[in-house]
Amino acid sequence: QVQLVESGGGLVQAGGSLRLSCAVSRLTFSSYTMGWFRQAPGKERDFVATIRWNGGNTYYADSVKGRFTISKDNFKNTVYLEMNSLKPEDTAVYYCAASPVTWQVARVAGVYDYWGQGTQVTVSS
Repeated sequence: QVQLVESGGGLVQAGGSLRLSCAVSRLTFSSYTMGWFRQAPGKERDFVATIRWNGGNTYYADSVKGRFTISKDNFKNTVYLEMNSLKPEDTAVYYCAASPVTWQVARVAGVYDYWGQGTQVTVSS
């Protein structure tokens, strides 16, 4: 089955940057949508961004638009989330996920079939 492994999380000061990586294994369906979600303590898992695995189409949550960038490298089988101008409110466990539905509608956790274990991002002030 598809395996997703996140890395790159850590502790950073407000205003700083982090780059998360998601190593993708056994993802043979090129039409899959890749997504990033995050979940803060005591809160729901929220949508962050999506990208087509076989294209460059992207979509961002309003809370991260202009600060975060989702990208991918199909040759390296990796999805990235570049996070800039980080705020304490960005503190959460960040999850990589894969969905068989189009990127245009894959903006809720329920349509994703595969999930990574998550990587902790902590932004201090």
